[in-house]
Amino acid sequence: MKGIVKIFKEIQRRKLSISIAGIPKTVDNDIGIIDRSFSFQTAVERALQAVLAAHVEAESAINGVGIVKLMGRSTGHIALHATLSSRSVDCCLTPEIDFYLDGPGGLFDFLDRRLKANGHAVVVAAAEGAGQHFIPRTEDQVPFLA
Repeated sequence: MKGIVKIFKEIQRRKLSISIAGIPKTVDNDIGIIDRSFSFQTAVERALQAVLAAHVEAESAINGVGIVKLMGRSTGHIALHATLSSRSVDCCLTPEIDFYLDGPGGLFDFLDRRLKANGHAVVVAAAEGAGQHFIPRTEDQVPFLA
Protein backbone atom coordinates (compact mmCIF):
# COMPACT_ATOMS: atom_id res chain seq x y z
CA MET A 1 0.00 0.00 0.00
CA LYS A 2 2.98 2.31 0.54
CA GLY A 3 3.90 1.80 -3.12
CA ILE A 4 0.38 2.78 -4.19
CA VAL A 5 0.71 6.04 -2.24
CA LYS A 6 3.96 6.85 -4.07
CA ILE A 7 2.33 6.13 -7.44
CA PHE A 8 -0.67 8.26 -6.45
CA LYS A 9 1.57 11.19 -5.49
CA GLU A 10 3.44 10.93 -8.79
CA ILE A 11 0.13 10.92 -10.70
CA GLN A 12 -0.92 14.04 -8.79
CA ARG A 13 2.44 15.71 -9.42
CA ARG A 14 2.07 15.12 -13.15
CA LYS A 15 -1.58 16.29 -13.04
CA LEU A 16 -2.73 13.13 -14.81
CA SER A 17 -6.33 11.97 -14.86
CA ILE A 18 -5.70 8.39 -13.81
CA SER A 19 -7.56 6.33 -11.24
CA ILE A 20 -5.62 4.04 -8.99
CA ALA A 21 -6.80 1.31 -6.65
CA GLY A 22 -4.88 -0.69 -4.10
CA ILE A 23 -5.79 -4.18 -3.00
CA PRO A 24 -4.31 -5.03 0.40
CA LYS A 25 -2.44 -8.30 0.56
CA THR A 26 -2.41 -9.04 4.27
CA VAL A 27 -3.61 -12.31 5.71
CA ASP A 28 -3.90 -10.69 9.17
CA ASN A 29 -6.99 -8.64 8.18
CA ASP A 30 -5.42 -5.64 9.90
CA ILE A 31 -6.45 -2.80 7.57
CA GLY A 32 -9.27 -0.85 9.17
CA ILE A 33 -11.36 0.05 6.13
CA ILE A 34 -11.30 -3.45 4.60
CA ASP A 35 -13.95 -5.95 5.70
CA ARG A 36 -11.87 -9.03 4.92
CA SER A 37 -8.43 -9.26 3.34
CA PHE A 38 -7.24 -11.97 0.95
CA SER A 39 -6.64 -15.36 2.53
CA PHE A 40 -7.95 -14.29 5.94
CA GLN A 41 -10.77 -16.84 5.93
CA THR A 42 -8.36 -19.56 4.81
CA ALA A 43 -5.95 -18.60 7.60
CA VAL A 44 -8.76 -18.81 10.16
CA GLU A 45 -9.89 -22.21 8.84
CA ARG A 46 -6.32 -23.58 9.05
CA ALA A 47 -5.90 -22.09 12.51
CA LEU A 48 -9.13 -23.76 13.59
CA GLN A 49 -7.71 -27.13 12.54
CA ALA A 50 -4.69 -26.50 14.79
CA VAL A 51 -6.97 -25.47 17.66
CA LEU A 52 -9.03 -28.64 17.34
CA ALA A 53 -5.87 -30.77 17.26
CA ALA A 54 -4.55 -29.00 20.37
CA HIS A 55 -7.85 -29.68 22.11
CA VAL A 56 -7.64 -33.40 21.32
CA GLU A 57 -4.08 -33.51 22.66
CA ALA A 58 -4.91 -31.53 25.81
CA GLU A 59 -7.94 -33.70 26.51
CA SER A 60 -5.88 -36.87 26.21
CA ALA A 61 -3.56 -35.99 29.11
CA ILE A 62 -4.24 -35.35 32.77
CA ASN A 63 -4.06 -31.58 33.26
CA GLY A 64 -3.12 -31.24 29.60
CA VAL A 65 -2.67 -27.76 28.21
CA GLY A 66 -2.77 -27.20 24.47
CA ILE A 67 -1.05 -24.03 23.29
CA VAL A 68 -1.65 -22.81 19.76
CA LYS A 69 0.55 -19.98 18.47
CA LEU A 70 -0.98 -18.17 15.50
CA MET A 71 0.07 -15.30 13.28
CA GLY A 72 -0.55 -11.86 14.71
CA ARG A 73 2.14 -9.26 15.36
CA SER A 74 0.06 -6.11 15.73
CA THR A 75 -3.43 -7.62 15.71
CA GLY A 76 -4.93 -10.86 16.92
CA HIS A 77 -7.66 -11.18 14.30
CA ILE A 78 -6.74 -14.72 13.23
CA ALA A 79 -6.45 -15.90 16.84
CA LEU A 80 -9.72 -14.21 17.79
CA HIS A 81 -11.71 -15.57 14.85
CA ALA A 82 -10.31 -19.09 15.31
CA THR A 83 -11.24 -18.88 18.99
CA LEU A 84 -14.77 -17.71 18.22
CA SER A 85 -15.14 -20.48 15.61
CA SER A 86 -14.10 -23.11 18.12
CA ARG A 87 -15.93 -24.33 21.18
CA SER A 88 -12.77 -25.63 22.82
CA VAL A 89 -10.58 -22.56 23.51
CA ASP A 90 -10.34 -21.47 27.12
CA CYS A 91 -8.14 -18.42 26.69
CA CYS A 92 -7.21 -16.23 23.71
CA LEU A 93 -4.21 -13.91 24.04
CA THR A 94 -3.95 -11.01 21.57
CA PRO A 95 -1.73 -7.92 21.27
CA GLU A 96 -4.77 -5.66 21.73
CA ILE A 97 -5.50 -6.83 25.28
CA ASP A 98 -2.88 -6.67 28.05
CA PHE A 99 -2.75 -9.54 30.50
CA TYR A 100 -0.67 -10.53 33.48
CA LEU A 101 0.64 -13.91 34.53
CA ASP A 102 0.74 -14.05 38.34
CA GLY A 103 -1.71 -13.32 41.12
CA PRO A 104 -5.49 -13.43 41.37
CA GLY A 105 -7.06 -13.15 37.94
CA GLY A 106 -3.73 -13.72 36.21
CA LEU A 107 -3.24 -16.23 33.41
CA PHE A 108 -1.69 -18.87 35.69
CA ASP A 109 -4.52 -18.52 38.22
CA PHE A 110 -7.10 -18.85 35.44
CA LEU A 111 -5.41 -21.94 33.98
CA ASP A 112 -5.13 -23.53 37.42
CA ARG A 113 -8.87 -23.05 38.01
CA ARG A 114 -9.68 -24.28 34.51
CA LEU A 115 -7.57 -27.43 34.94
CA LYS A 116 -9.22 -28.20 38.29
CA ALA A 117 -12.68 -27.74 36.78
CA ASN A 118 -12.20 -29.44 33.41
CA GLY A 119 -8.97 -31.44 33.54
CA HIS A 120 -7.52 -29.73 30.46
CA ALA A 121 -7.26 -26.33 28.79
CA VAL A 122 -6.52 -24.79 25.39
CA VAL A 123 -4.77 -21.43 24.99
CA VAL A 124 -4.59 -19.58 21.67
CA ALA A 125 -2.01 -16.80 21.32
CA ALA A 126 -1.22 -14.31 18.60
CA ALA A 127 2.40 -15.43 18.65
CA GLU A 128 4.33 -12.36 17.55
CA GLY A 129 2.27 -9.82 19.49
CA ALA A 130 0.64 -11.16 22.64
CA GLY A 131 2.69 -10.86 25.83
CA GLN A 132 5.80 -9.41 24.24
CA HIS A 133 6.43 -7.33 27.36
CA PHE A 134 7.18 -10.58 29.23
CA ILE A 135 10.17 -11.38 27.03
CA PRO A 136 13.37 -10.01 28.56
CA ARG A 137 15.50 -8.01 26.14
CA THR A 138 19.16 -7.15 26.35
CA GLU A 139 20.65 -3.95 24.98
CA ASP A 140 22.15 -5.74 21.97
CA GLN A 141 18.86 -7.39 20.96
CA VAL A 142 16.88 -5.81 18.18
CA PRO A 143 13.17 -6.62 18.39
CA PHE A 144 11.83 -8.41 15.32
CA LEU A 145 10.61 -5.88 12.74
CA ALA A 146 10.88 -2.98 15.17
